[in-house]
Amino acid sequence: MFTGIIQATGEVRRLERRGGDVRLHVGTGKLDLGDVHAGDSIATSGVCLTVVEFGTGWFAADVSLETLGLTTLGGLAAGARVNLEKAMAVGERLGGHIVSGHVDGVGEVVSMGPDGRSTRYRLRAPAALARYIAHKGSICVDGVSLTVNIVDGAEFELNIIPVTAHETIFGEYRPGTRVNLEVDVIARYLERLLQGDAAAHSGSEHRGVTREFLAQNGFPGT
Repeated sequence: MFTGIIQATGEVRRLERRGGDVRLHVGTGKLDLGDVHAGDSIATSGVCLTVVEFGTGWFAADVSLETLGLTTLGGLAAGARVNLEKAMAVGERLGGHIVSGHVDGVGEVVSMGPDGRSTRYRLRAPAALARYIAHKGSICVDGVSLTVNIVDGAEFELNIIPVTAHETIFGEYRPGTRVNLEVDVIARYLERLLQGDAAAHSGSEHRGVTREFLAQNGFPGT
């Protein structure tokens, strides 16, 4: 588990193609690897990866074909910068929100502009994720825990303060940049629980919680 508070930015050193999968080598910048062991998890731009090799200032992780296809990692090249966070330890402050490192989908930066000393970003999520994004709710973008300011259909806005832009790769975003999105895990479990017995039937995960579903199950005001 992670918090969404980025500890360092790193850089992709190389990608080794291995039978369709990739071994990703990442330079870790200022990230302290003194307590890291093989088998530990490091979130890399929001994707939970397992350390298989490491040394002074670098680690390597195997990235499956599934992960390459469902995240932005498949489009990385040597020199690309990434956000890094080691898995949280019991007893640490939870400065962001509960983040699993399991990316739900890839979004896109629509626009950006000044907002006082900060920058306002507008992003577009895949349509299937829109129902999990709420005004003043939490969302994880490339591993960064953020608060949603505005929701408009599948698009939403974020306010990025200068320190966040400086300490993460947000400062490199431009319209069209693709980003990894992880929605609040509580919203996903809540939806599943509300389905009740219907959750045991094939296809229920695609129906979600609709107004019709709520009316059939006796929820007032529907």
